[in-house]
Amino acid sequence: MAPDDVSESPSRPEGFSVLLADYERHLTAERDLSEHSVRAYIGDVMDLIDHLTRLGHDDLRSLDIRGLRSWLAKQQSLGKARSTMSRRATAARVFTAWAQRTGRIETDPGALLASPKPHKPLPGVLGQADTRAVFDAAAVAADDGSPVGLRDLAIMELLYATGIRVGELCALDIDEVDDARRVVRVFGKGRKERSVPYGVPAGAALDRWLAEARPKLARPGSGPALFLGSRGGRIDQRAVRRLVHARIDAVNAPDLSPHGLRHTAATHLLEGGADLRSVQELLGHASLATTQIYTHVSGERLRRAYEQAHPRA
Repeated sequence: MAPDDVSESPSRPEGFSVLLADYERHLTAERDLSEHSVRAYIGDVMDLIDHLTRLGHDDLRSLDIRGLRSWLAKQQSLGKARSTMSRRATAARVFTAWAQRTGRIETDPGALLASPKPHKPLPGVLGQADTRAVFDAAAVAADDGSPVGLRDLAIMELLYATGIRVGELCALDIDEVDDARRVVRVFGKGRKERSVPYGVPAGAALDRWLAEARPKLARPGSGPALFLGSRGGRIDQRAVRRLVHARIDAVNAPDLSPHGLRHTAATHLLEGGADLRSVQELLGHASLATTQIYTHVSGERLRRAYEQAHPRA
């Protein structure tokens, strides 16, 4: 969580250190953010406070919009990406809003702070043929009946069937899978709960994993985790990422991460006729604009829709 210019870090006034500790407690206890999110927010705010200290501020009440803009200008001079600057502007706004709400400052200068619009390149996506090849190969790899092979097939099927994040998948417990309705209960960002359906192939892979394979990997301390590592503990995200890369590489398809499988699932839903709002709900996006970044419509489908709908096509 160190600021960018570690060698130039000023001696932080005690009041600022107390303020940071209070803010971290707020993010953890009141907003129930993940450890990763808390670390990111605090790191950005520490960098802001150290910048203010260099400017001679020793109390948050002297913060104004000029100080915030000066901080962002410093990020630009350091060559930070627009996406990083946009994230830090958001972190500053969240922080100053909390500071005003809790009486630490009288007005909220962050409300006047605009965000640099980040460039948002789309992640890669598998075509329909490559997707079939990946899952055919994953099924063949699981034919030996080994616990890890059956687990890996279930993980691949569920990631693609639901489009859930890799962290959401790793956090799943057994009782969050409703086999009868083929629905999985997911806790996303900010612990927001949503129910996501999955199809027959994913259901069959999950059934085999739970009935035949999971008991062989389970240990006394395994707990309720849906997916287990080879030593019986809850599987971690790195293992899932390695699995996805390996399964896709095995068929010489374009390399993708679990996030790429999420994007692939969303894209194929749209190409199959799903509406954007439904995809937004499935992915757990708070904003429809975020869903539009993850998804695109193929040129072929767009032309087909145009020819069917436009009176002078």
